[in-house]
Amino acid sequence: MKLTDEQLQEIKAHIHKLALEHGFQDARVCDTSTEGYYPKLEQWIAEKRHGDMTFFERNQNLRQNPQELHPGTARIISLRYDYLPENAKFSTPLKDPNLANVSRYALGRDYHKLMRKKLDKICQSLSEYFSLKDVIDFRVFVDSAPVMESCFAEKSGIGWKGKHTLIINPDAGSWFFLGEIFINLPLPVDQPIENQCGSCTACISICPTGAIIAPNKVDATKCISYLTIENKGGIPEDLREKIGNRIYGCDDCQLACPWNRYAQTSTDKDFLPRNQLDEISLFDLWRWSESEFNENLAGTPIRRIGYQSWLRNLAVAIGNAEYSDEMIIALELKMSEANEMVQEHIQWAIQQLNAKRLEQMSLAKKTQRLIHCVTSMLPRDA
Repeated sequence: MKLTDEQLQEIKAHIHKLALEHGFQDARVCDTSTEGYYPKLEQWIAEKRHGDMTFFERNQNLRQNPQELHPGTARIISLRYDYLPENAKFSTPLKDPNLANVSRYALGRDYHKLMRKKLDKICQSLSEYFSLKDVIDFRVFVDSAPVMESCFAEKSGIGWKGKHTLIINPDAGSWFFLGEIFINLPLPVDQPIENQCGSCTACISICPTGAIIAPNKVDATKCISYLTIENKGGIPEDLREKIGNRIYGCDDCQLACPWNRYAQTSTDKDFLPRNQLDEISLFDLWRWSESEFNENLAGTPIRRIGYQSWLRNLAVAIGNAEYSDEMIIALELKMSEANEMVQEHIQWAIQQLNAKRLEQMSLAKKTQRLIHCVTSMLPRDA
């Protein structure tokens, strides 16, 4: 069955309508070409900027050619799903080194399954509405499989790729997830929008570890999100202090981006913080057992890193927190639960805290001497 241009335009309009009904904020269409994008990814991999994320090295033909990933694909629909909750407490954990700082997207429910279900429903509704069951063929993706999602989001006009490599929408900033529908219908394509970053380098300047090594180029091996999530080994010692209290991901580049003043908040309760993760102390999280970790974080993105990586991240953050005798004891008690890699991070944290204790003692002595010196110079009472 050959569809007319008018029918394809109607189908595209209905996809957008269905997307909005299922909670998405936008749905736009582009062709399947990765020209101009894939060579940059290939170079990035060749330079070993991807760290231990070896999945980037596999299935390159599928990443470069969407038709090989899903045969028959004629168009790719990119969809935007905002996730920023109302009353986001950005400054609360950033200002207090004793609180845990968790990336905004990970505070609530894992978005992967939620969005995939919504995308499937959109496609099923579409096929039923237009009686296209024998014509339509599709496959949905949400940050899964070798898909160059930022390439298609930019080509379709969802936004442009910022210097931090995230997609920025002029009306919504960058606090959103992306999803894709690979479809066999030759829908009318949308046009990309102009990159509006200009001369701004706020995201590059604020990166705690200097991971944005050039505009649109991130060295994952320095990125806090990589170090605390994808990285399964130790965190380089020279980067630990720079990580601060960030125990899962990092939002600094987004917080610095002036376009996020236009960010749209989400009313989706699935993305509301769970377990008070937006204002919880490092000490409280450190006391969780492995079973509590698995139970409390079930259904969230955080759980997939596993308990040992969780302890590793917390140990680094605790080493950057304020000294307390209670925390030293708590660190030592976890040594038996930790593997060899995590034990090294715990020892580092203990050394950091003890160094702070000595600094506090030294400062207290200097203060006492200063007070004694000043009081000795005061005239005595007659």
